[in-house]
Amino acid sequence: MKVALVHDWLTGMRGGEKCLEVLCELFPDAPIYTLLHNKGSMSPVIESKRIVTSFIDRLPAKKKQYRKYLPLFPFAVAQFDLSEYDLVISTSHAVVKNVKVRNGAVHICYCFTPMRYVWDMYEQYFGKGKAGVMTRAAMKIIAPMLRWWDVKTSSHVTYFVAISEEVRKRIRRHYSREAEMIYPPVDTEQFQLSETDEDFYLIVSALVPYKRVDLAVEAFNANGKKLIIAGTGPESEKLKVMAKPNIEFLGWQSDDELAQLYGRCRALIFPGVEDFGIVPLEAQASGKPVIAFGQGGALETIVEGKTGLFFRRQTAESLQEMIQQSSLIKFNPPEIRRHALQFSRSNFQHKIKQSIDDKVRQHLNRQ
Repeated sequence: MKVALVHDWLTGMRGGEKCLEVLCELFPDAPIYTLLHNKGSMSPVIESKRIVTSFIDRLPAKKKQYRKYLPLFPFAVAQFDLSEYDLVISTSHAVVKNVKVRNGAVHICYCFTPMRYVWDMYEQYFGKGKAGVMTRAAMKIIAPMLRWWDVKTSSHVTYFVAISEEVRKRIRRHYSREAEMIYPPVDTEQFQLSETDEDFYLIVSALVPYKRVDLAVEAFNANGKKLIIAGTGPESEKLKVMAKPNIEFLGWQSDDELAQLYGRCRALIFPGVEDFGIVPLEAQASGKPVIAFGQGGALETIVEGKTGLFFRRQTAESLQEMIQQSSLIKFNPPEIRRHALQFSRSNFQHKIKQSIDDKVRQHLNRQ
């Protein structure tokens, strides 16, 4: 059986790429089809694969400005020729789940979310104050077309697998399709139990609008406590201008540096709505509690009162109240780590392989 892997874009190792890496290990001979690839930005496992890119990879400024080519993505996806493959596995939060496969082939989509830019988080990306006037005007025309295309071409997927119950609901709502749910992998063994507390709070995040790091900056501006922010993104300069001296921006950090930060912090702050959220589980694997906004995937990975706390209104004031409340609770680091170990990489590898095998068998039995 000839297998191909498909991924939206290869620009850095985040949660989605960790999922792709496991699939690369399960299917070592499978090539990767992707919109673009910033060479050297991926793990050795992924970089060693045969990687087939679209014309997006050859456009100007694609390395950092590829999202501006969003209207071209559907056309780029349509150019992939996957006719020689019996099994196509897409890992997607944007458009590559919509690739077309030949009749009789199996297409399994491990779906991080339906395209958040035009569905659930449209306002966070293109609302007033989030994008320029021209961009907002253009998206009023483009977004309905992308939604129509996204629904129409979702029929190219034989089986959906969702990364969380939150995403399973979105798939049902937007595509009228059912999905199995398998939580993505967390490199829990990379993080060690720590009972050290150096009296600072931590954010590990891409600095993009929907992550709502601005709420944390506002809250820590008000309370004067130390906050360390690890991550980069287009919101970086804006947030630095907002922040008072008690807030430190470290930029991009290696995996080893992140493990050290998790181990030394008092708690992780997680103010956005996520499809799942691997970062909170990395913190919990280090024995550290998480203070998170009580919506989205965080509800599935944090046990309130035991491994963290939820603030219920997405405001700086509500976050500040929960930071104060957390200081009154004595959390149990070994218990927090035990909870995180349920989401280990080995568990994911076993479950996703079993799911793929079952779906291929089921499809062949139908033919």
